[in-house]
Amino acid sequence: MGKKTSLINCHAHIFTGDHVPPYLAKTFLPWPLYYILSLSIIVGGFRLYFDTLGKWRFKPRYKRVESMLYDVKIQASRTIAGKIVAFLLGILLFANVFYIIYDWIGLIGFSPSILGEELLTIRSTLGSYHLVQNFKSFYVQITLVLTFLILFKSGRNFIFFILKKIYAFLGILPGRQTKELLERYLNIGRYAFHRQQSSTYMDLRDQYPKNTGFVILPMDMEYMEAGKLKKGSGYLDQMAELVELKQNKEFSDFVFPFVFADPRRLEEQDDYFRCRITNNHVELLDCYIKEYIMDHHFSGFKIYPALGYYPFDERLLPLWKYAADNNLPIMTHCIKGTIFYRGTKKKEWDRHPIFQQNIGSELYEPLLLKQTKNIDFINNFTHPLNYLCLLDETLLRKVVKDAKDPKIRELFGYTDEKTKLTCNLSKLKICFAHYGGDDEWKRFLEMERYDFSKQIITHPDRGIKFFPEKNEKPTPGKMEQLWKYVDWYSLISSMMLQYENVYADISYIVHSDEIHPLLKHSLKNENLKDKILFGTDFYVVRNHKTEKYMLAECYHNLGDAELDTIAYVNPKRFLFNNIHGNIKI
Repeated sequence: MGKKTSLINCHAHIFTGDHVPPYLAKTFLPWPLYYILSLSIIVGGFRLYFDTLGKWRFKPRYKRVESMLYDVKIQASRTIAGKIVAFLLGILLFANVFYIIYDWIGLIGFSPSILGEELLTIRSTLGSYHLVQNFKSFYVQITLVLTFLILFKSGRNFIFFILKKIYAFLGILPGRQTKELLERYLNIGRYAFHRQQSSTYMDLRDQYPKNTGFVILPMDMEYMEAGKLKKGSGYLDQMAELVELKQNKEFSDFVFPFVFADPRRLEEQDDYFRCRITNNHVELLDCYIKEYIMDHHFSGFKIYPALGYYPFDERLLPLWKYAADNNLPIMTHCIKGTIFYRGTKKKEWDRHPIFQQNIGSELYEPLLLKQTKNIDFINNFTHPLNYLCLLDETLLRKVVKDAKDPKIRELFGYTDEKTKLTCNLSKLKICFAHYGGDDEWKRFLEMERYDFSKQIITHPDRGIKFFPEKNEKPTPGKMEQLWKYVDWYSLISSMMLQYENVYADISYIVHSDEIHPLLKHSLKNENLKDKILFGTDFYVVRNHKTEKYMLAECYHNLGDAELDTIAYVNPKRFLFNNIHGNIKI
């Protein structure tokens, strides 16, 4: 029997709540309500619980209180008089606790009147008999609520039922994304309450077999305009912790941290990325990126265009040339989610800088990007077709031509619009994280009549033909059709088929039972199966399933051989680079 191979999770996060801006609710809730629903309050609440209440239940004093409460409850249940008194006290306590929670709902900006105006009348009546009190002290309110939840199970279930209904209502009132944001808040609170990333990593590691490897993806959210991070919790502080984790001999062979690349940081922080461009070559000078990649053996780059930039931003191009020359992988966010730029849409984002739309009689103009809300227009940055502007030489030529910095044209050997570049990025190693999203997979399965979505089936070796063959008439308006009407599964799969270093991972979407049939089908395509990577998106995906649950499902749905392909063979190839060679797992 051969030696069993290890596993590699290609997509995991371990940053803490301190690394996330406080006002993620911005653009979901109106001002000033997003200040009230601050992430720092959520994380602080979880930390308070785990640091105090969560530990208290293991102490002798808690057990004595627990025993005393049990004695009270059991004695009351053994006599008729006791049952009557307990029932009346329960009703009285329930009424007060109900209206305390009722008032709390109003404090977070959610009108409790949706539960019915009659409740206000009932409250007034009970108050006139002094049965319901208006407790001003927050500590008294907390004490009453906790007492009720501990002593009265039936009332506790009713309160939870009411809160669950309100939560569900919140989810449908402003839209599905609001509920997703609330779940994201709870996830960050549940795992990111740790003050050190190493603690979160241990939570992750202990759900997998021994010697499992993890690609650790940091997040630089300082430019998303959702509030400032507190001192000592900036992006560079986050990276310093990852350096310590990578240097730890116990973990070093099993953690593969990436470096975040935001063009605004590259421009504003001079010592983050410095390079010398000579003869189509990028040489790293002393800077943070050189330190991370060369000295600390970080494994690649992470980008998140939804934070407000295109992946072909000219400020990123020297870094992408360096990555392509050294076979360093890039992990890019490619799903419609809840973490995105919270500022105002800029004028230059009204039209796509490269793609065009037909306005009749062979006339074309820049593609209109008409979305106005943040949650909609940020998908223009995330759209998978943007990566053709890097991978395809003709589109990259347009990007290079329009670059403000003449060194960009020097780097790629630009001559004129009709002459091929001396160097291109067709071999850039890119992984589309989340494979476009489970909603786009469902869209692919449901689009039975659209010709472009059929091509991934009718031409399994190529997928969609993005560009005309030689001697075929150019079709500048084709990108408009692909941009607007084609599902992202088809677009990403086609790029994976046509470019040798394009991958996709199944992180986050792996939780969905509905994606497994199409995943199984995709792995039967010999040209696709070597490009799909296993990943989970820990801890973001935790509101759906645990890591061990998803891993067990993958073993069940795929089997050992196919899981070995996407969770070991393919990741090893993806993580190989010319600087450090193969990983040691």
